[in-house]
Amino acid sequence: MKSTLSRIATILVLCASQALMAQTYPVKPIRIVVPFPPGGANDIVARILGAKLQESWGQPVVVDNKPGANSILGNEFVARSPPDGHTLLVNSIGGMSINPLLYQKLPYDGQKAFAPVSLLVEIPMVLGVSVAVPAGSLREFIAYARANPGKLNNSAGSTTSQVAAEMFKEMTGVRIAAIPYKGSAQAVQAVLAGDAHMVLVDNPAILPHIRAGRVKALAVAWPKRLATIPDVPTFAQAGLPEYEMGGWLGLFAPAGTPAPIISRLQVEMARLLNLPDTREKLGSAIEIVASSPEQLAATVRGDALRYAPVIKSANMKLE
Repeated sequence: MKSTLSRIATILVLCASQALMAQTYPVKPIRIVVPFPPGGANDIVARILGAKLQESWGQPVVVDNKPGANSILGNEFVARSPPDGHTLLVNSIGGMSINPLLYQKLPYDGQKAFAPVSLLVEIPMVLGVSVAVPAGSLREFIAYARANPGKLNNSAGSTTSQVAAEMFKEMTGVRIAAIPYKGSAQAVQAVLAGDAHMVLVDNPAILPHIRAGRVKALAVAWPKRLATIPDVPTFAQAGLPEYEMGGWLGLFAPAGTPAPIISRLQVEMARLLNLPDTREKLGSAIEIVASSPEQLAATVRGDALRYAPVIKSANMKLE
């Protein structure tokens, strides 16, 4: 009986201490780790939300870019950080759903190392090609690639982009070699420089170059045309209706972060994302979601199940 009462007392003390922690949180600067170089959607969203969070909570918020190994280095840093809510991670479908499928060994448990906080945004992907490629439409590009097997290449700045490109190749039967880069901005730059012919990448990373005429956008992987590039058709409109690839960004904390802190973060993210000036800064290139932790966890699991057959079919494995 005493043992049972002791356990109950311990649980009550723990719950009380966690509730108190959430009330006083944050007590020091918050670090938001972006596991990619500056310039991509992860970085853009993290910096906008980080600035708003600093303004709201009065503690410094630092965005820390830790690129490398398809976001594994940044993920590992967060996974090994104290679970107190002061080190957070903004990562995507590639880093959270796809990496555990591609890598035989990760320096953390991809299923258990992180506590989901909120699905932040959904990000349409765009198929862009070099202006030197003699194709003005998706059909023309597919025909050109089929007529030149093995002579074209695509740049990929994340595992999301890699899987997106493999899906495209599998559905169209084209042979295009893949060249990996550290981030979306670098992958786009490769196309601009003529080092790559094609890129499937998040809309914010390529949008300025589309508008400037430095790259040709052939299709968007989204159910409808985007207001930012209304002249660019969807894949369905362009002749490849079976192609679907959606990107997203979520906020994560180290596993073991107290539930009251997770809840406070989630509520604040939802509030900040829905502020008019936040929506204006994010622009119409990004779809705001602001979900619950449970919805983010379900999204991570669901996308892993969805893309596992693609990865298996393409025999994609990374060391």
